[in-house]
Amino acid sequence: MPVLRTVQPTWRKRTTTAHLVLWGGWLALAALFAWCWREMTKNTIWAFVWDAPEQAADLGARMFPPRWSYMERLWWPLWDTLNIATLGTILGILIAVPIAFCAARNTTPSVYFVRPVALFVIVASRSINSLIWALLLVAIIGPGLLAGIVAIGLRSIGFVAKLLYEAIEEIDHGQVEAITATGATSAQIIDYAIVPQVLPAFFGISVFRWDINIRESTILGLVGAGGIGLQLQASLSTLAWPQVTLIFVVILATVVVSEWVSAKVRGAIT
Repeated sequence: MPVLRTVQPTWRKRTTTAHLVLWGGWLALAALFAWCWREMTKNTIWAFVWDAPEQAADLGARMFPPRWSYMERLWWPLWDTLNIATLGTILGILIAVPIAFCAARNTTPSVYFVRPVALFVIVASRSINSLIWALLLVAIIGPGLLAGIVAIGLRSIGFVAKLLYEAIEEIDHGQVEAITATGATSAQIIDYAIVPQVLPAFFGISVFRWDINIRESTILGLVGAGGIGLQLQASLSTLAWPQVTLIFVVILATVVVSEWVSAKVRGAIT
């Protein structure tokens, strides 16, 4: 049996030129950092910065204890938030699935026309935050839950479609060839050879996106898209800090539960 020998790395001293290049790079990086810091802080009022710890301590003192009696007014907004996240996720998935098949190289009807259009839709969806979508939709269709649902859906399209089309491109093509050899149509190939392979990834992506949407939907009310964020905005506007603390606690508990549910579902799938 041959003996495997490990090659020991040999130490070599840097040349003078290499040392100068290295220190020159660090010097340039330090200069760039100093310039960026100066540009970012040139309008900063440092008196407010030095006073920030005292202001934070004063605000924290006014936020505790939470106003637990306010909880009865949060149940319905919390339910609205869950509906925004769930319905928005479903809307995004319904649109993302055909886009993913159009974006994947092995399932797209046209590599030179349909695929670039599908990829553009994915990039456009992923490049705009759900809060910006909600801000635009509130101005178009008015405030309310519908704007929040559509905003979450539009944001989810790019996320779901990107991960799904990558999963489609990584399938085992041997199964596709086997189904094709039987004389199956394109629809039958997708149904019997592609869908079974990507179904576990599809469920995992969907649940993961729903978990993310739970978090994002909690703040859409700040721009009028409904949910518990609307109560948060009202409490902040009236300086009702104990109510703000309670809303933070409710949001944290909701996110923790959604994370637990998401982990359990994804664990069961895999």
